Amino acid sequence: MRARPHKQPRANTIALINIVFLMLIFFLVAGTPARPLDDDLRLVRTADLEGAPPPDALVIHADGRLSWRGADVASPEGFVAGQPEEARARLRILPDRDLPAADLVALGRALRLAGVEKVVIVTERGVE
Repeated sequence: MRARPHKQPRANTIALINIVFLMLIFFLVAGTPARPLDDDLRLVRTADLEGAPPPDALVIHADGRLSWRGADVASPEGFVAGQPEEARARLRILPDRDLPAADLVALGRALRLAGVEKVVIVTERGVE
């Protein structure tokens, strides 16, 4: 009687190939390199600039008070009425961090109804 040779079970390599293929696709998509910048290009440095709020922004305090260049403003409508026509095209507002969002939205709506075409909110990152 002859002994049958022992066959080792075949390892299923298809699953391994699928995983390697998926990893390849992932790294191709996630690791797409950006085009290098030109060698002679020097980027602007802003680390040394002093950040200051814009002088022409309408300031909204946490309690809802409005001020313009240090002077109190009675109402958004009165403020807009006193502005020249070119200032009504784009008005920057500087809200306090603790101002409720509902008050900010209401003020933006009041400014738009008073005749401001575009209301721009200046944030801390925009000031820095």
